[in-house]
Amino acid sequence: MDQAILVGPDLNAGLDAVAELDAANVKSVVALMAVFPEYGDWRFVVSSPDLDQAHLLKAHYRVSEILRGRFIYTLPAIMIFPIKEPFIRDLRKRFGKSRDVLGMRLGYQKIGDRSIDAAYIYRIE
Repeated sequence: MDQAILVGPDLNAGLDAVAELDAANVKSVVALMAVFPEYGDWRFVVSSPDLDQAHLLKAHYRVSEILRGRFIYTLPAIMIFPIKEPFIRDLRKRFGKSRDVLGMRLGYQKIGDRSIDAAYIYRIE
């Protein structure tokens, strides 16, 4: 399946979303745009200990309340992963000590228990 190209406004939407989450005291440890083969389109991925780790529905509700109506352009679907998710743990292990990950692109690799076709990184701490 062909995927949409991630360009200017989409990248800005992710940057703005990270800034809004930070302003609401939701420190995202991991934030990226990614294409997972099982979905075939871009997803905004976030993981934070400040979001409910046991009830991801509550975490989604909190994020949607923070981001609602904040953008001229829209974010793709949002995925929230617990901090202990193998995908998040492996991302942090591989790239968490990198000086600057903003703008790093990943593609066609397995990270943790997930494969990704493409990714644009905003933050990995």
